[in-house]
Amino acid sequence: MKKRSFILVGLFLFFLTVSNNVYSANYPTRDVNLRVPYNPGGSTDLTARALGESMGKILGTTFMVTNTPGAGGALGSTAVKNAPKDGYNILANGMLAFASMAVLDTLETTTDEWDFWLATFTPNVVAVRKDSPYETMDDLINALKENPGKITVGTAGPGSGGHIGMEVLRSPLGISYIHVPYQGGNPAIIATLGGEVEFTTQLLVEMEDMIKAGDLRALACLTPEDIEIKDGPVIPSILKFIPELASKLPMGETTGITVPKGLPDNVLKTLDAAFDTAVKSEEFISFTEQKGFMIVGINRGEESAKYMENLASIVSWTLHEAGVTKKSPEEFNIKKPE
Repeated sequence: MKKRSFILVGLFLFFLTVSNNVYSANYPTRDVNLRVPYNPGGSTDLTARALGESMGKILGTTFMVTNTPGAGGALGSTAVKNAPKDGYNILANGMLAFASMAVLDTLETTTDEWDFWLATFTPNVVAVRKDSPYETMDDLINALKENPGKITVGTAGPGSGGHIGMEVLRSPLGISYIHVPYQGGNPAIIATLGGEVEFTTQLLVEMEDMIKAGDLRALACLTPEDIEIKDGPVIPSILKFIPELASKLPMGETTGITVPKGLPDNVLKTLDAAFDTAVKSEEFISFTEQKGFMIVGINRGEESAKYMENLASIVSWTLHEAGVTKKSPEEFNIKKPE
């Protein structure tokens, strides 16, 4: 009986393996769940929907976007991390927040445990309301230095792209400020418009229309070069005011898709090909132009892995030195930026 049981178990495992190989060889055979760990309408959600639509058309299926907000992106990320590794559960995320989850202790995972396809980028922008007394970035820097711990900045919350951008600014200046967190980038920007806070360091795509309309005044962008908004103003590079930031730029939100490592090789190669075609498609290029994104277009592999390793280093250590992390980057062997 014991020998027969072993034979039956062996046959079961054999047929299960064959079944899985056949199943993945025909990938995809059904809809793909593309999970966004934030509310609809943000930079991650917008990119996910545009990229998913293009990739779905290429693969002859539908990428169904599921919004699962909560715990700074950790709730939706955990759902994908724990899902079957079959290519039908993909995470769309903003990589600033993703890279900070380990040190913020919202999800114990590091970038070397995932494969990444990096699609779009939008930089942090320092912006004030149109009637703000701060006419230039120099005005704001002087006010921060002269009024330590009194100037308010609104962001999408601890560990968000806006918060990380502010900490990148703070570090070389040695300033202190009052951080006012909101439930998302849009509420933080509305608070800036309404005078609840004195400025914001959220993302360009979230406030480009308000900058064009003149409701917000963009003082600087966290990029090595100036940014010229179509039908809008030129936003000066932060390097004109804080040249010491050169090694940390560009700073902003890179958005793309990611899966835990371990998916079948043919599934990964199918996603590689679809992603490469999608980010070069006319519809995706048109989307980025309309919404103010820059195309990154880095496929899975060594380049995207190095990109994420560098981002995790900057983000994790910036937050750690600001005293807002719950765990040290050293616990995860995250190297300190040079």
